[in-house]
Amino acid sequence: MSIIEDLVIASRTCVEHGVIDAYGHVSARSDRDPQRYFMSRAIAPELITEEDILEFDLDSQPVLAGGPPGYNERFIHGEIYKARPEINAIVHNHSHSVVPFSCTTCQLRPIFHMSAFIGLGIPNWDIRDAQKGTDMLVRNGFLGKSLADKLGKHPAALMRGHGSVVVGEKIQIAVGRTVYLDHNAKMQYQAMMMAGPNGSIVYMDEAEVDANVVWQEYVRSWDLWKKKWQPRLAAEKALRKG
Repeated sequence: MSIIEDLVIASRTCVEHGVIDAYGHVSARSDRDPQRYFMSRAIAPELITEEDILEFDLDSQPVLAGGPPGYNERFIHGEIYKARPEINAIVHNHSHSVVPFSCTTCQLRPIFHMSAFIGLGIPNWDIRDAQKGTDMLVRNGFLGKSLADKLGKHPAALMRGHGSVVVGEKIQIAVGRTVYLDHNAKMQYQAMMMAGPNGSIVYMDEAEVDANVVWQEYVRSWDLWKKKWQPRLAAEKALRKG
């Protein structure tokens, strides 16, 4: 499977799980040149095909001039790839379950073993710390670098009132973490409501986090998602060819 097909499947999978809709995006570092990455043109992720994938340098400028416009927030991806050479895939999403944790004092913590990576730390980036009066979008390298700095070596970062950015050494890790970050946020909120102000919640401890993170590459999930989407994409391609 090519990295281009992987990107299409990753985008469709995130849509299917409700973590991105008409907005949000997935990228993958080039397997030929680590100073470049692939991401779709500015289009709703559910509509992405292999023909929509563009190549960018790490300043988030298109390698081929004169093509269709890229996403306004592509700078998130370029600046993180600059700062994190071990990272090969990034998902920026607007999960409705995660956003409330970005704008309250409620800390997102690992409640579910499949989202153990949360225990590695999920910092919260407020765009106002970099620039006041924005439209909340990461429209340039300056804002992208500020977000990358806040992300640091963590697996994800919340974006106040906006969503989150999730990274991985492989595309299946970035997508898996994105899906399970959303699941954990839903479960944690349910547990908080059940516990009430006088109750308590048992979160994963550090040893449990370490024991789970070491094996969580979401291989089985990714294999399932690929097998679901490959025939659909092949059928769509055949229809386009007419």
